[in-house]
Amino acid sequence: MYTKYYGFNEKPFTLTPNPRFIYLSKHHKEAFAHLLYGINNHYGFIELVGEVGTGKTTVLRTLLSQLNDDKYRSALIFNPCPTVVELLRSINHEFGLRAESEYANELLEELNRFLLSENARGITVVLVIDEAQNLSPGILEQLRLISNLETEDDKLIQIVLAGQPELSTLLDLPELRQLNQRIAVRYRLRSMSMDETRTYIHHRMVVAGETGGVSFSRPALKLIHLYTRGLPRLINVLCDRALLIGYGDEERRISAGAVTQAIKEILNIHQKRRFSLALASAVLLIIICAALLFKPGTTPVSGTVNGAAAKQVGSDRMQK
Repeated sequence: MYTKYYGFNEKPFTLTPNPRFIYLSKHHKEAFAHLLYGINNHYGFIELVGEVGTGKTTVLRTLLSQLNDDKYRSALIFNPCPTVVELLRSINHEFGLRAESEYANELLEELNRFLLSENARGITVVLVIDEAQNLSPGILEQLRLISNLETEDDKLIQIVLAGQPELSTLLDLPELRQLNQRIAVRYRLRSMSMDETRTYIHHRMVVAGETGGVSFSRPALKLIHLYTRGLPRLINVLCDRALLIGYGDEERRISAGAVTQAIKEILNIHQKRRFSLALASAVLLIIICAALLFKPGTTPVSGTVNGAAAKQVGSDRMQK
């Protein structure tokens, strides 16, 4: 609707992942580096956690796009599997293997033959499990058993567990302590800073074909960051609505007022409702107070390489 008016070739802010619009903030780049480090060093298990909308899927898609077929074979499992058999079927299917069997041991044997074959060719096999916080302890334990497929000196498969913070809580369960101890590389993805939010918005508008037909005022950008807390998904939702409001008002510079109206619409605060102005003001006050408590960029880097786990991996290989 507003794309032609503002001179865009397409909508700049959508919720559908599009590789052309990928923007990697400092934390996204650090997350990517941690994942690649864990994979290339064959640590076996890598964990990536982040709140909803922080861009975990963006990082994973970037990772998979960088794993070329000459050195890697990768697979992405997105939908949680309720049973062990369904998990193994999904894994085998994604790797192009036979996946018809109803027996876990047959599926595992098929996978093991594939892993040994790829290892002999010098290929690193990578399995990425997204939304891993939804997996049951039993399924996670099966993933640990899959990671036991190894040669005398190397892990045959590298498993990336990605999910919301609940994943870390799940891995802390006593019955999953063996799996938790094997995770040698971890990274917690943080949201974007104010400067990164501004750059992110500009980047998406340029990719969409922006040529100067519209811009966001500085107060508008600050308000966007306050409301979204630097979360890419929320930024997309709010900017899309603000551009629609600007189009309706025939404004080519999106003001803080347009962003405020967009927030009210997203929160379903109607203008005709009694005391709506007071409600909107209260909402914005809460947003600002929350922003004062949440200071992006002041938290320490959340990537860790588990020294004990890494040492254990090395020890296990030496013992073999």
